[in-house]
Amino acid sequence: MDKRYWRVTDPVQVDEVPGLGNLLVPAQSNMDAQTRYRSGASMEDAMRIAFATLALVTAFSLPAMAADQVEKAPPAGAYKRVSELVKLPDFLPGLGQLYVDPKTLPAGPFLAYDRDGKLVSTVYMLPIEDLTNKDKRFEDLASPGGKVDHVDVYFNAGHPGVEKPHAHVVLWHVSKADETRVAAK
Repeated sequence: MDKRYWRVTDPVQVDEVPGLGNLLVPAQSNMDAQTRYRSGASMEDAMRIAFATLALVTAFSLPAMAADQVEKAPPAGAYKRVSELVKLPDFLPGLGQLYVDPKTLPAGPFLAYDRDGKLVSTVYMLPIEDLTNKDKRFEDLASPGGKVDHVDVYFNAGHPGVEKPHAHVVLWHVSKADETRVAAK
């Protein structure tokens, strides 16, 4: 018998399955107990499929796991509250409570939270002089916040922490209507 195929010959016993030996099948199975052929794959093919499946599941799970680690303030990892690093209020109307990994300054990402500690946006602060420098690039900027609803880009003349004129690039993780969660009260 070709080792790539197996055949059911008994309602509760399966002939040899390549690489697995004999398998038991429940008697209530919807399999035709008299004769049913199923195409199988070589063990190498099965391992390749299993590995590819695991790789895909892992690849699609990592962003979600990263988003889970930053969804609530304070975020996990090396993030620090911006108000503890520079002279800024704890809550900035229009942005919220900001956290940043100091090693990523000045660009960020800055994680912005509403008053309930829920992530609302990821902000990048890109110096204008760097944006006009043809040799300067901002590559592989982290985006740990997950799904982006919409993006805002606007000029800022400078503030403590990023004193030079710069552009704010805001990746909103909430709808336009929910931006009010970081509005002034």
